[in-house]
Amino acid sequence: MPVLEANGISIRFGGVQALTDVTLTVNEFEIVGLIGPNGAGKTTIFNCITGFYRPQEGRVRFKGDDISDLAAHERSALGIGRTFQNVGLVKSETVLTNMLTAQHAVIEYGPVAGMVGLPTTLRTERVLKRRAEAILDILDLGHLRDLPVQGLPYGVLKRVEIATALATDPDLLMLDEPGSGLGPQEALKLGDELLELRREFDLTIVLIEHHVPLVLKICDYVYCLNFGQLLTEGDPISVRNHPEVVAAYLGEEAPEAEEEAERLEAGLEGAEL
Repeated sequence: MPVLEANGISIRFGGVQALTDVTLTVNEFEIVGLIGPNGAGKTTIFNCITGFYRPQEGRVRFKGDDISDLAAHERSALGIGRTFQNVGLVKSETVLTNMLTAQHAVIEYGPVAGMVGLPTTLRTERVLKRRAEAILDILDLGHLRDLPVQGLPYGVLKRVEIATALATDPDLLMLDEPGSGLGPQEALKLGDELLELRREFDLTIVLIEHHVPLVLKICDYVYCLNFGQLLTEGDPISVRNHPEVVAAYLGEEAPEAEEEAERLEAGLEGAEL
């Protein structure tokens, strides 16, 4: 059974058709990439899946259940975690505090128990703290645990946001441009970390990403959007070299795009989509 199914998603904002009949499927433990030029609708489909937008048409299913009518926080509680294109963290708090705050949905004690400091409350807090520190260690962020988020470099902030999303104990992790702000080597290192996180936490991952080597390194399957429509799908290399995908990025017609695809296949792995 697929972990995620988005079927026939269409959404319009005023006179702009942002998505038209977009369908994608993500199987358990897969890492699925979502690529496309700026404005293709990638973040919009993320928002439709996670409940921030309500599409005019289409349905979303998570682990076989229709979640189309659930609010964003209800979908999160089911096990869908995400990051944002613009980092969504409490800048005035420390890295560790952000991670502990993100875990509020799994806390079973009430406000009074928290203020009194009952033994069960303290045990729960210790468990949450150990989980947060383990995630920080995997992402090589442990040395930042007590630093305020404000002032950290943008690339580091993106990694802290991934750690914070993981702290919610998701089954499905949706990452919006996790490689943004990272250099080529840093992005490839992030790829290794995401593969380790998948193994460590039994994760299914969907990511929006422009960095081709990162997509090729970790993705099992890739969807490409253009002008709000699904352009093609398949394994990463086939999608990257698809003439219409090259044309969509480079603004070329299909025949010229064929030549560009051959050039990419010849070894220009460092180019960015």
